[in-house]
Amino acid sequence: MKVHTLSMFVSNKPGVLGRICQVFSRRGFNIDSLVVSQGRDPEFSRMTVGISGHPEGLHQIIMQCNKLIDVIHCFEHDDRDSVTREMILIKLQAGPADRTEILQIVKHYNGKTVDLHEESLIVMVHGNTDKVDAAVRMLSKFEIVETVRTGKVVMARGTTDT
Repeated sequence: MKVHTLSMFVSNKPGVLGRICQVFSRRGFNIDSLVVSQGRDPEFSRMTVGISGHPEGLHQIIMQCNKLIDVIHCFEHDDRDSVTREMILIKLQAGPADRTEILQIVKHYNGKTVDLHEESLIVMVHGNTDKVDAAVRMLSKFEIVETVRTGKVVMARGTTDT
């Protein structure tokens, strides 16, 4: 199943997210990531939704979301027409012997160390999904205690509205 990234501009009201989630659920799509933030105007919010499901139903989902009264617009983005980023925090158990190699890997992915203790550290990596996934694979040879990953955020290239 292909992962799709939808951008939605919605009214900033209670219950809007629930109604949108019902549309995805009825069509058999799973929400893989969700980022919601208030827009420049506090009456509206921007939603970026990463979903997976059968591509045949995607057009229907977009049409049904656009019919919801609190949805201003909904459409799919791909890598050609938008910039997409996500961020991950990774807590690693690491004594002094492993730190040098971990820090080299993090530096290669333009990441940062955001917390350092005697036996652990937290690193942050941001970028497109492939970059974040690659960093996790490289760091997985060490003991990963936990990860926290944002959903995708997307912005249309050029003068096109997101």
